Amino acid sequence: MNTAPKRLVLVTGPSGAGRSTAINVLEDLGFETIDNLPLRLLPRLLQGSEWDHPLALGMDIRNRDFSTTALLDLIEELAGRSDIEVNILYLDAAPDVLLRRYSETRRTHPMAPAESPAIGIERELDLMAPIRDQADTLVETSDLNVHQLRDEIFRFFAPETGKILAVSLQSFSYKRGLPRGVDMVFDCRFLSNPYWVSQLRQKDGRDIAVATHVQADPLFKPFFDRVVDLARLLLPAYKAEGKSYLSIAFGCTGGQHRSVVIAESLAKALAEDGQQVSIRHRELKDRR
Repeated sequence: MNTAPKRLVLVTGPSGAGRSTAINVLEDLGFETIDNLPLRLLPRLLQGSEWDHPLALGMDIRNRDFSTTALLDLIEELAGRSDIEVNILYLDAAPDVLLRRYSETRRTHPMAPAESPAIGIERELDLMAPIRDQADTLVETSDLNVHQLRDEIFRFFAPETGKILAVSLQSFSYKRGLPRGVDMVFDCRFLSNPYWVSQLRQKDGRDIAVATHVQADPLFKPFFDRVVDLARLLLPAYKAEGKSYLSIAFGCTGGQHRSVVIAESLAKALAEDGQQVSIRHRELKDRR
């Protein structure tokens, strides 16, 4: 008899953050999916016969009996069960991004049907904050299109990736603010800036000439070596804790040069260790 825990993913997050897309991707990955199941029916579902497939359930304010307390109590109850391996997948996005998405679709917000969507978004984010804090997997969708979100869900939940803790590296510009949903942030603005070299200004940190310039800074090697050592120290600890990902962001003034060089260099070092790594350069047009 198979005594392995049954896999359950609770998919949640604010309206407009991409929850429906995530559920569709999980269905493509072989999950049985149910959206907006009333919370009171979930215990009965989980007491049923053995599951043939992993299960993904959409949970948000549209559930008829949804409440923050009820969902938190449910999460606590599931965490104490040895027969279920539960993962809380939280899709998040910045308030201005959620507002733009609502404006583009001309939808009313479920928490402000007769008011501005901005009011509903503010109410919902406040309501969902305690659930966000309990998330096992947090996906920040503000800068993701549908295809990039699909890639993120595949990275975290595809069967072949489940054995390896995934690392997400990001470069960004401090002018646009800190990225959301990252575990660690490093400031690279102390390094020599290629922006002030006319031949390098229009290039980015993936260009070998830009990388060579940044790496020639005497502080680059000691800083980079310590970042690599820290990542290698934390990866086993995160994995032992049951985490599925580690997200590290590097910032510089414009997000074009120094932060990109560091992110690319760390990705190469960790990939050589056999680590699964993805990179996103927030300020560059052609992200990967």
